[in-house]
Amino acid sequence: MHCIADTERLASEGIITTEQAREIERRGREAMVALAISTILCFGIVAATAGLILWLADAASVALFGALFVVGGLAILSKAGELYRMFGHAAVLIGTGMLLGGGSAELLQRFEGDGAWGILGMGFVVAAVAGARLLRDGAPARFVTGAVVVMGLAMHLGGAGVVLATHDASGWLVSLFYLYAACAIAGVGWLIDVRFITALAILPFAQMLDTGTFYLHAVYAFYSPEATLSILQMAVLVALCVRAHTRWAERHARHARVLAMMGFITANLCALVGSLWGDVVGESLWGPGAVPAPGQSWEELRALREVFPESTITIGPEAFTVAWALALVAVVVASAVRANRGLFNAALSFAGIHAYTQLFESLGDEPLAYVVGGLGAIPVAWGIWRLNGWIALRGRPG
Repeated sequence: MHCIADTERLASEGIITTEQAREIERRGREAMVALAISTILCFGIVAATAGLILWLADAASVALFGALFVVGGLAILSKAGELYRMFGHAAVLIGTGMLLGGGSAELLQRFEGDGAWGILGMGFVVAAVAGARLLRDGAPARFVTGAVVVMGLAMHLGGAGVVLATHDASGWLVSLFYLYAACAIAGVGWLIDVRFITALAILPFAQMLDTGTFYLHAVYAFYSPEATLSILQMAVLVALCVRAHTRWAERHARHARVLAMMGFITANLCALVGSLWGDVVGESLWGPGAVPAPGQSWEELRALREVFPESTITIGPEAFTVAWALALVAVVVASAVRANRGLFNAALSFAGIHAYTQLFESLGDEPLAYVVGGLGAIPVAWGIWRLNGWIALRGRPG
C-alpha cells in the first residue's frame, strides 16, 4: 500500500530511525525519476517515429531508414554497455515503428479500404507473437518486446476502425468494437504491466455511448449525449474494478485501481454535463435522431423530438446537481477513512469544479443557498469527525 507520510516527523517521534527515513525518501525519489524518464523516452520514440514517416513520405525510404534504425539499435544492445542500452532500445523501437507504420500507410494507399484488412491481421499477428514471447519466463528485452505488443495492437485496432468506417458501420456493431478495443487495451496494459496503457482503455469504453472529447480553436470540449447511462456504465466498471482490487494480487490489482480511477473521473465529467443541461435518457440511442430519416421532413422530426421526452425518463439539471454533490461528499468521506489519497484528491477536485460551475450557472443570485449549504456543512464535518474517532477506537488494540 502506497501512503503519504512525513518522514521527518516520524523520525523525530521515534517511530522510524533517521536511516529508515532517508531510505524511504530515496526510494520515493527514484520512483518519481524513473517515471519521468520513461515518460520522456516514450514521447521521444513516438514523436520521432511519426515525424520520420511523415517527413520521408515514401515507402522505400521509410523501410530503408527503419531497417537502419533496427540494425543500429541491435548493434548498440549487443556491443555497448549498460550505460548506453537506452539508446539501443530507442533506435530499435523507432525502426520497428517506421516499418510497421510505413507498411500500414502503404497498404492503405495501394489498396484503400481493402488494405485495412491486411493491417488488421498483421497487427494481430505482431501483437500475438510479441505477447507470447513476453509471457515466457526470462524473455530478453522486455521493454522492447512490450512496446512491439503495443504497436501491433495499435495497428490491429486502427485497421479494424478503418474497416468499420469503410463499410459505414453504425449502431451496436460500433459499440461492440469499442468494447473489444477497451478489453484489448486493458489486457495489453496488464500484460506489459504499464498502467498508463491500462488507463487508455477508458477512451473506447466511454465511446460505447458516444461519450468523448473534441477540439476547436483554443477550446477543448467534453460531451456526453447520454449522461445518466454513461454514469451507470462507469459505476459498473468502478464496482467491478474495486471488487477485483480486493481479490487480486498487487501485480494485477494496481491495474484495476487505475481503471477504477479513470471510470470515476469520467463519471464525474458526465455528471457535470447533466448538472448543466439535464438528460433525456436514450434520446441519442433510440430517440428520433438528429437529422430527418429518408422521406421525413424537418417539421415531422421536430414534432417527434418534442414528444419523445414524454415516453422516457427525463432528469433535470437540478436533480443532477444535488445528487452529484451528495455523491462527492460520500466519496470524500469514504476515501479519507480508507486513506485512498488518489480518490480523495479527485473527489475534492470535482467538488471544486462543481461549486465553481454552480456558482455561475445556478446559484449566483441565490444568497440563501449559500446560507443553507454553509450551515449544513458544519454538522456534516462534525459527524465525519465523530465517525473517524469511532473507527480509530475500533481499530485500536486493547
